[in-house]
Amino acid sequence: MLKKITLSVVAIALAAGLAFSQDKAAAPAPKAAPKAAASMLQPGMEPTGGWTAAGELGQKGVDLWTNTTNGAAVDNKPVTGKAVTLTGEILDLSCYLQLGKHGDKHASCGKKCITGGQPIGLVTKTGDVYLLIDEEHDPRRDGLTTFRAAAADNFAKVMTVSGTQTTVNGTKAVFVQGFLKK
Repeated sequence: MLKKITLSVVAIALAAGLAFSQDKAAAPAPKAAPKAAASMLQPGMEPTGGWTAAGELGQKGVDLWTNTTNGAAVDNKPVTGKAVTLTGEILDLSCYLQLGKHGDKHASCGKKCITGGQPIGLVTKTGDVYLLIDEEHDPRRDGLTTFRAAAADNFAKVMTVSGTQTTVNGTKAVFVQGFLKK
């Protein structure tokens, strides 16, 4: 008798567990929240001259990576990149990401930040943000490039920038060629 009761309890428990798991499987999975569109911080802070490109930075039609970058990479294989040409405002990432500052009204501070070594960035009209870096590895490391000066000279201006884009864990960077000291 005890054996029959035990088997009945086990059978009921299995049936209940099976019914519960089928209900869960039939229930629709919760929907993920839609990805928010990029938007510019402080959109009222306009670039110098508005959103018309004032010039170009970087070289088009060159190899993705220079010899010094390939040579410095692990097994001579830099991170995978792609050639891009983007248009956006040149800014210092420190003030933009911390304070939302950019544009003509921020030009004197931003030029000082870039000249002082703060990271250089580009923000598109839609709010996408890119870190801008001079591509040539060894000359960059040794202070033999002029990209920082070119970025400071064009701070708060909209520029068309060509280079090699990488994205690592969500961080977008564009490596710009053509700024070796002569």
